[in-house]
Amino acid sequence: MTVQDIHAVFIDLGNTLRVLMKDEAHMAQARGEIVRLLGTDEDPVEFVKKLDERYKAYRKWAFENLSEAPEADLWTRWLVPEFPASRVAPIGAELTYQYRQSMGRRVVVDGGREVVEELQKRGYTLGIISNLIGTREIPEWLVSENFAPYFKSVVLSSVLGIRKPSPEIYLEAARRAGVEPFRCAYVGDNLKRDVTGTRASGFGMIIIMISPEELAEAEITDENRPDVIIHQFRQLLDIFPAKGK
Repeated sequence: MTVQDIHAVFIDLGNTLRVLMKDEAHMAQARGEIVRLLGTDEDPVEFVKKLDERYKAYRKWAFENLSEAPEADLWTRWLVPEFPASRVAPIGAELTYQYRQSMGRRVVVDGGREVVEELQKRGYTLGIISNLIGTREIPEWLVSENFAPYFKSVVLSSVLGIRKPSPEIYLEAARRAGVEPFRCAYVGDNLKRDVTGTRASGFGMIIIMISPEELAEAEITDENRPDVIIHQFRQLLDIFPAKGK
């Protein structure tokens, strides 16, 4: 398999196409909205700290089962089981959105838009495969940031119910793009999760974006070895030439 055989490029979101920025005003507003939605008079900062601790248990379950729970279940089972489920379940999507915002503000990585636009111009079908909770955030972001026209296939664990590294999430993304898996490349940031799942799905190329500092501390094995390692998103343009050239 060579880069000339690749027809589609799928991109991860967190720490790949987007990065998390700590914005206290943004985070405080979201914390306040969470307690308002739930109707509690608990301190917003302390309340979200409690959610963070409970979220760890959910994450453990999600990793072990390679599954993503529906937002109603996330809140009624794991995050606020002491609140009436009949009241919490209908606002699960909004609570999840605000909880994500309480972690910070997500912005496109340096050069992200230019790379996406140029890859499309060069003839590649583009897609997104990402693990995350919440069904509202990414569709709204794609529209508000005018990224929607660039991505033919967008597969989120929160919608599909399946998480990376399960091969099924990659195969579904390729199916929606109308491209055979062996002609797909995946760009992620996690040496374990993104490499093993991509390889098991039969994707033709695995690219990991990782900082030199993180790479120096990482242990590269036959199991987690990507085909290409990059340090900056812009380097994708050095990998993928215009189709037909």
